[in-house]
Amino acid sequence: MTRPGGRADGRAGGRSGDRSGDRSGDRSGDRSGDKVVGYVPGAYDMFHIGHLNILRRAREQCDYLIVGVVTDEVLFEAKGKHPVVPHEERLEIVRHIQGVDEVVTDISSDKVVMWELLRFDVLFKGDDWKGTPKGDRLEAGLGAVGVKVVYFPYTVHTSSTMLRRLISDAG
Repeated sequence: MTRPGGRADGRAGGRSGDRSGDRSGDRSGDRSGDKVVGYVPGAYDMFHIGHLNILRRAREQCDYLIVGVVTDEVLFEAKGKHPVVPHEERLEIVRHIQGVDEVVTDISSDKVVMWELLRFDVLFKGDDWKGTPKGDRLEAGLGAVGVKVVYFPYTVHTSSTMLRRLISDAG
């Protein structure tokens, strides 16, 4: 499947991985107005059921699903810790999840930067962001360019942070 409005040369479609290059103009003009492109950014470190849940729910609410896997550097800047699983391996894991149409390298914690590259219609996040200063900034920034932010229930009983803690305590 190629992305709605994608290019025939393959620069904007498929499940081929790191495609965070120049896409600023590849969806203009030929995009069908009824196709909803969704974006789910995340670390996807130590992939678990919470990650799968958000991807499944996002898939149900869009016609084309792009998943952004943040770089090791962006993850460190945002959370102050390095991932357990390297970026290239996280890309490969997410690339093989059913329902994911495209996987890209997410190069910024500012999701407007990613919107400028990908031109998605809706961004999906866990509801642990809702009503927080970072969630409010996300909604304001994306709202200014017409992107809707949809929150899904955070999977409380499983998180990468909890898995890290369990591994650390066992060691």
